[in-house]
Amino acid sequence: MEMFGKSVLLAAAACVLTPMQAYGQSATDLVALRGLAPVTVLANTTEGKAALAANYTVTGGIQTGVMRQSTLLPFAEQQQQALRDASITSGNLEQLADGLGTTLGAAYVARAHYSDPHDFTSVSDSVANLIAYALAVSGINSNSGKYFFANATTDGKNAVSTQVMEILKQNAGVTDVFGKSYGLPAGNTGADAYGNSRPFQTEPSVLAIIGSDYFNVVASNTVYNRGPIMDLTNSPSFPSGHTTYGYTGVLLLAILVPERYQQMIVRGAEYGNDRIIVGAHYAMDVMGGRTLALYDMAHLLANDPAYVGQQVKGVPTIKDFPAAIKTARDQVTAALQAACGNTIEECSREDHSRFSNPAANEAFYADTQTYNLSVVYPKQSNNTENVGKLAPEAGYLLTVAFPSLTLEQADRILTETEGPGGGFLDEGSSFGVYSRLNLYAAAGRAAALVSELTSDASRAKSPQKRKAANN
Repeated sequence: MEMFGKSVLLAAAACVLTPMQAYGQSATDLVALRGLAPVTVLANTTEGKAALAANYTVTGGIQTGVMRQSTLLPFAEQQQQALRDASITSGNLEQLADGLGTTLGAAYVARAHYSDPHDFTSVSDSVANLIAYALAVSGINSNSGKYFFANATTDGKNAVSTQVMEILKQNAGVTDVFGKSYGLPAGNTGADAYGNSRPFQTEPSVLAIIGSDYFNVVASNTVYNRGPIMDLTNSPSFPSGHTTYGYTGVLLLAILVPERYQQMIVRGAEYGNDRIIVGAHYAMDVMGGRTLALYDMAHLLANDPAYVGQQVKGVPTIKDFPAAIKTARDQVTAALQAACGNTIEECSREDHSRFSNPAANEAFYADTQTYNLSVVYPKQSNNTENVGKLAPEAGYLLTVAFPSLTLEQADRILTETEGPGGGFLDEGSSFGVYSRLNLYAAAGRAAALVSELTSDASRAKSPQKRKAANN
């Protein structure tokens, strides 16, 4: 077990935690900005305006509890979980590990935990490096989007390049769409100084949550939104950086422990939804963060040269992401099996947590797929989008976890299980299709197919074994 303390690996946390961090737009940033850009044109159409109105209403309804969801906990308990989820354990993903289940989650946290918000342990250097690099890539893309969509800058003050500005011009998009739509554009009293003010600034009422944060410090959603623990008053809302972190983290853990893939995806959905409950984000922010995390992780897993081998200050460079995954998985498997005293498969079944009910998991995940926001692109809502043609690399989200699947099989599963289309990001692009991927259903289908293929292979070998025995 390695103690990293105030290690340079904490630089990965800065990519997610620091609202004011400035970045120039890289090649991957450009892809993320183009993919998320449909948010800038919502006010240009009747359908878009309806979606914006629903976004505001649904967000307020969820936060105040007026609109009840199929949450994994009773609302009062979910509020406390949401307060704990306002923290970020980016060094080792400790707070997300409860998705691994009662036994495996405890085994993971025993080896990867925080002693305070700055000092943490990890399973190994390789696991810590993998987490740091993935979070850095997705975190930088997320932060790049915050300021671009707020006021077309890289950091709130410095203008983006002419190339980046073309993204807005080509689509007649506008910045600060949430501030302008919800009556609090930048420059007004109480508004985000840069644009895209958050729900705790625009909603007519925000329900207070008081309790303990993840580090057992007495806190409230107010001190996490307005300060002093975390001040988001001038941190633009879209997309959600916490959700980007959460989904990137749960995907890593899902791939490292595929026996818990579905439960980890539900944990990601809960973590993102908790950002709405504390009043920090709109539903669209959460959906944007989720889509970005899935897109970035797929390209990392595909070893896309634009995503791997990049140099990020303070974060070890990874040149072969699938190879890094394999090394980390071997080490995580060994550590967890040693701790639980059995195979991962057996220990994964030992679960008495809020993730132990498959029906509840499925219902909650379905709630968060679209948040029942109105359709913006009717053509897409009536079509099944072929993932293999639009975004073939998406299949790596499954094949790296379930290696016996081919990429073609994985893409077909993603196509067959995809959720409702036509949402505010699903305008027909290769990025937009990620907004409707249903990884909960896809992982279940993938695991079932792997089991079937294994059984078929076993039956095919049986006659040969009998023949050999008879000889």
